[in-house]
Amino acid sequence: MKYLELRALESRLYFTSQDVADILGIKPSSATVLCSRYVKNGLFIRLKKDFYVMKERWQRNSTSEFFQIANILQVPSYISLMTALSFYELTTQVQREFFESVCIKRTAKYEVDGVLFNFYKLKRVLYFDFIKQGDFFIATKEKALLDAIYLYSFGKYSFDVSSVD
Repeated sequence: MKYLELRALESRLYFTSQDVADILGIKPSSATVLCSRYVKNGLFIRLKKDFYVMKERWQRNSTSEFFQIANILQVPSYISLMTALSFYELTTQVQREFFESVCIKRTAKYEVDGVLFNFYKLKRVLYFDFIKQGDFFIATKEKALLDAIYLYSFGKYSFDVSSVD
């Protein structure tokens, strides 16, 4: 069975149709069709064009792995706002299956198998003060708060100041 051979992909955070082609020794076009079929059958989850994850892996992802996926869904971006404040334990609001990032391309929302990824566009001059924490990019504590206040001031973000410690 092809699916059994593809179990090696479960160790990866994400993969492409080219990875499937390499493992199975098939043409890239055939791998693209196979990925599409496996998405329809619920074995793969499509993150974005030609980026997939095994369904079994998705259900076991840690918060930091979801942060990495958020960074991949829209490049460049970094985790910010209440998601970052929650990561730093500076808010009483704990977000589950909801991740917020700041980017410079476009405001967007992605729903991937019940998990929501929100991206808020900032001007390029405001895109700074973030760090690489392990394998993902995240705003510093101060910058996450500033991003939230900035977007709130324009009515583009809901922000409960009383929830911040």
